[in-house]
Amino acid sequence: MSTEERERIKALEREVKELRRANEILKLASAFFAQAELDRRLRS
Repeated sequence: MSTEERERIKALEREVKELRRANEILKLASAFFAQAELDRRLRS
């Protein structure tokens, strides 16, 4: 494997890690807002 290929793989691995972290944040935010909406509807 060439140096260029290794660097590309490392960059892609960093990108995957970042996207997984962002996805987890979005899942948590989605759950938070869904719960807030349920609470709002129950209070109405």
